[in-house]
Amino acid sequence: MAALRRWTGADPARYRRCMPVIATIMNSTTGQPIQKMSFGRMPKPWASFTLETGELVKADRVDIGKPAPGKVVVPVSVWVTPKG
Repeated sequence: MAALRRWTGADPARYRRCMPVIATIMNSTTGQPIQKMSFGRMPKPWASFTLETGELVKADRVDIGKPAPGKVVVPVSVWVTPKG
């Protein structure tokens, strides 16, 4: 741990607080956005989560786009198939 502190110059616990990933949840059948959701880290393609409606869904795929020129934020889309 001391070697890590020497290399970074800061406490390692500081790096756990990173920017959340804000993803757009998209409906796979209609292609329409359902909601925006914040994740602590990049969502995996097999992730399951609960929508605002209370429905448990599983991600079909995760698309990561290119940031706009001069921007740092990367657009992330999680495609799901809701049951209802």
